[in-house]
Amino acid sequence: MRINNKLSFYFVTTDHLTESIWFRDEQDFKVGMNYIAIISLLTGIKVLAFVLMSNHVHIVLQCSEAEAIWFINELKRRYSEYLSRRYGTVEFLRRNKTDIQEVNFEEQSLERAIAYTLMNPVSANICLNASDYPWSSASSYFKVRPSKGILSRDLSRRARRRLLHTKSDIPGETMIGEYGYILPESYIPVRFVESIFRSPKRLNYFMVNSSKAKKRLNGLDSGVPSFKDQVILAAVPDICRTVFKKRSVSELSAQELAELIFSIRRSFFADVSQIARVIGVSYSDVAGILESI
Repeated sequence: MRINNKLSFYFVTTDHLTESIWFRDEQDFKVGMNYIAIISLLTGIKVLAFVLMSNHVHIVLQCSEAEAIWFINELKRRYSEYLSRRYGTVEFLRRNKTDIQEVNFEEQSLERAIAYTLMNPVSANICLNASDYPWSSASSYFKVRPSKGILSRDLSRRARRRLLHTKSDIPGETMIGEYGYILPESYIPVRFVESIFRSPKRLNYFMVNSSKAKKRLNGLDSGVPSFKDQVILAAVPDICRTVFKKRSVSELSAQELAELIFSIRRSFFADVSQIARVIGVSYSDVAGILESI
C-alpha cells in the first residue's frame, strides 16, 4: 500500500483522572469501545490506534486538527451521557482536559505514538502482551486468524441499539465481536497501519522501545499497581459492608477511611494514585494517611 505522508496525524490523550475513573466495569469498557467505533464509522475520521485505560484514553487519528478536537469531545459527550444514565453522574468528563499533538510522518514519530498507545496496559502491569488487552486496537494488526463475530445487518435494529447503546445506524458490514463490541478491524485501516511498520517484528521493536516499555524494563515503574482499578473498585463496597457495616465510602468516619486505605494498600499493593482514583479521595489526603503509618 502506498503511504500518503502528506496526511495529518494526531495523538490525542486525556488527562489522567486522579479521584475517579472512566470505566468501572466491563460494560463501561464495551460502551467506550463502541462509541469510538461509531464516531469513526459515522464521520469517516480514521482511528489508527487507541487504548482505553481506567482513568484516561489514548487515540491516534488521521484527520485535521479540528476533526481531532471534535472527535475526542464527541467521545466525551456520548460517554458522559451514558454515565449519567447508568450512574447518575453529571458533567463527569467536562473538566477532563485533553492534549492533542500533531505527529509527523517523518522521523518515526507516528510509529512511536502508536507503540506508546498500545503499550499502556503492559506498562501498567495489567497484561504481559499488548494484544492480550481487550480494550485497545493492539490485537488488530498482523493477525494470523480472522476475528469471529456477527455482521451488524444480521441484528434487528432494536437488538443493535440495545447492544451498542446508541440509536445511530452503522454500516451493515460492521462486525460485532462475541463480547458485544464492534471489532476494531471494522473501522481501523489495519493494512495502512501495518504498512507503516512493514512487519510484526518492526512493530514489536517500537513497542518494546517505547518510553513506557523502557521505564518498566529499567525498573523505574516499580510502583505501578498489579491489580486493575476495576478489581479494587468491586471489592471496596464489600469491605465497607463487612468490616465497617457501612454502605459506601462516603459514610465512613475519618478513622474508618484510614483503615480502608491501609487495607487496600496491603491487600492489593496499590499505590497512592490508584487508591485515590478508585475511592474518590484526593491524592494528598491518601498520601497523608499512608505517610502516617
